[in-house]
Amino acid sequence: MGWIPWLIPALLFYVLFMAWPLLNSLRLSLYTGSAGLGWTFAGLDNFKQLFSVEQYSQRYFGAFKNTVIFFVIHMLVQNCLGIFFAVLLTRKNLKGSAIYQTIIFLPVTLAVLVTGYLWRLLLNPVWSGPFLQDKGLGLLVQPWLGEPGTALLSVSLVSCWQWIGIPVMMFVAAFRGISDDYIEAANIEGASENQIFWRIKLPLVMPIVGIITILTFVNNFNAFDVVFAMTNVNGAPNYSTDLIGTLFYRMGIAGQHPVGIPNPGMGAAIAAITFFILCLGVIPTLRFTQRRNVQ
Repeated sequence: MGWIPWLIPALLFYVLFMAWPLLNSLRLSLYTGSAGLGWTFAGLDNFKQLFSVEQYSQRYFGAFKNTVIFFVIHMLVQNCLGIFFAVLLTRKNLKGSAIYQTIIFLPVTLAVLVTGYLWRLLLNPVWSGPFLQDKGLGLLVQPWLGEPGTALLSVSLVSCWQWIGIPVMMFVAAFRGISDDYIEAANIEGASENQIFWRIKLPLVMPIVGIITILTFVNNFNAFDVVFAMTNVNGAPNYSTDLIGTLFYRMGIAGQHPVGIPNPGMGAAIAAITFFILCLGVIPTLRFTQRRNVQ
């Protein structure tokens, strides 16, 4: 029992900065008002208004749909490319793999506001158009962030570009942790590279796939900074890049346009729903991953 005192600092940190804010946010979702005007218990009225009043429901369901699309793009582009790059980087005959790993991971070290601003300039046809025209790439001269049909895709791909280094490094570590005995036995049996990947490597790294899926799910449903850096907190143009994170900011902190008055109770309701959505997605994935790991 001598190890218990060593847990007290970490436990206090967790309670003060994670558990208590979470519980207080859930409590706040049941109230209306503000810190200056006082609080009034409203029960589930905030949740009812969020789903029934058009002023709120239209923005929430739109932001939820955009967030799901944002997550799917990250899963298909960021994580699939992460596995592909990791397979290439772990080939024994590849020279300079450390340099390639550094190049892939470098965008992760940059501030989101910096990369968002730079990509906003690069995607602006007024700023980058002449250069692309000179290089014969006139087809790329488009208002990518100005059209509702391409804005969300552009923001998502920029986010994938910046954070792809994390799944790549995790998959590289997982592939390098696979015993060479499995690969040698497969080579003796005449298995091809594709067969080795699909039947040996991928099943063995499924726990890492589960962890990366959970991290992607949680981070995407809390995304805010990339939209703020590349468009604005209103999810321009025409709310096409509006995510749950930006909607929460407008509702609970900055004030929903055009009224401009913050509604902390409504913002807390959005946060509470997001928390339960994350639980519904994370817990089954974690249990499935642990079961596969045990087997």
